[in-house]
Amino acid sequence: MFFPASRMEAKEERGMPPPGIPFFVSCAQGNGDNVPVAYPCLKEDPMSHIETLCVQGGYQPANGEPRQLPIIQSTTFKYESSQEMAMLFNLEKSGYFYSRLQNPTCDNVAAKIAQLEGGTAAMLTGSGQAASFLAVFNICTNGGHLICASEIYGGTYNLFAHTMKNMGIETTFVSVDCTDEELQAAFRPNTRLVFGETLSNPSLSVLDIERFAAAAHRNGVPLIVDNTFATPVNCRPFEWGADIVTHSTTKYMDGHGAAVGGVVVDSGKFDWTAHADKFPGLTTPDNTYHGLVYAERFGLGGAYITKMVAQLMRDLGCVQSPQSAFILNLGLESLHLRMERHCGNAVRVAQFLKDHPKTSFVKYPSLPGDAHYELARKYLPHGSCGVVSFGVNGGRDAAERFMGSLRRCIIATHVSDARTCVLHPASTTHRQMEDGELSEAGIRPDFIRLSVGIENVEDLIGDLDQAFAKL
Repeated sequence: MFFPASRMEAKEERGMPPPGIPFFVSCAQGNGDNVPVAYPCLKEDPMSHIETLCVQGGYQPANGEPRQLPIIQSTTFKYESSQEMAMLFNLEKSGYFYSRLQNPTCDNVAAKIAQLEGGTAAMLTGSGQAASFLAVFNICTNGGHLICASEIYGGTYNLFAHTMKNMGIETTFVSVDCTDEELQAAFRPNTRLVFGETLSNPSLSVLDIERFAAAAHRNGVPLIVDNTFATPVNCRPFEWGADIVTHSTTKYMDGHGAAVGGVVVDSGKFDWTAHADKFPGLTTPDNTYHGLVYAERFGLGGAYITKMVAQLMRDLGCVQSPQSAFILNLGLESLHLRMERHCGNAVRVAQFLKDHPKTSFVKYPSLPGDAHYELARKYLPHGSCGVVSFGVNGGRDAAERFMGSLRRCIIATHVSDARTCVLHPASTTHRQMEDGELSEAGIRPDFIRLSVGIENVEDLIGDLDQAFAKL
């Protein structure tokens, strides 16, 4: 958001960018008068507790300004001279000029999420799919290769296995449970990144972030982690070696099924210049900005996100609207409270399902005996998420009949919001996958994804029990 120049010092004293400095380069190291300077990251912020950041992170009003984050519903911004606009277009000066690239409302919310994850810079996108695509395409283009955990969201699988393949980008899928030797064997000279989900959707496998990060770094590439299911309340992947984090903010961060969105967050820790031959987009001149080199101009803390905004958002335009960002911010304010309730309810539901004679399996990593229980204790000690996966005796037909008998748990193509909902992935989110691909992703014909909401857990268990009674 713009503020009169007289307020610049007050803003800087509170550790927030001065007027016109975009939040997506907050904490970036500048090296010139026209380049953003360093701003406090989470470790330097007195709001060090995640609960306080959920409520008070990001937007910081000055004296006499709105306490609530304003919605700047404007496509464009006024300037006094063409010369000043030219400096903005050349990335020689920071400021807002067109909301396809930056908007104050969106940048304030991105700043909050960067604080929550402990990152240096972040950018909101129009959807979680856009976040996944941009995070990869920013550093992996035609002729490139990436390694991805096979246990991932069906839409992400299709994006990598098919759409990006048509763009000349190859993907090798490996199990989260692969050996170190199998993981290393997947790397190629043109590998540019490793991608995985903290908690896979919907198989709920736990990614060994530390192990995958170590393998990525040994081969000179970053680890990108989709942290949608865990959220920064339950896991902060940067603390375990991940370099970039993505989210579908449509899920727990929004929490109410009100606004589609995504976000990409950079840790600012991966040294692009140490592997300059692998990442020429960050380490060689960009002719569309008169030879600017992102890593030199914006440093490790700002180069990756600045390039994403200045190039990809400029050309592809998958922007999040200010209205959606405002709704997302409202959801973030209660994220810490909702995650505690989601996880508490899910543990109770998972135990009920495990004890029921009509279930064929139950997958919930925080449940003792789960194959990923020890990894969950390491990375998710305060709870995993509100999603429980299970099967019903009798296969696909029984699963569909069971779902049709539910009363409070609605069938919906959604997950991770306040209301409990169920889905049959093999028929919906993973429908484009072949049987072998479904098996690799951990999806069985009788597989049901149950997203446990924040209702009274006894009501939810009662609904499940009455549906089982009809089988």
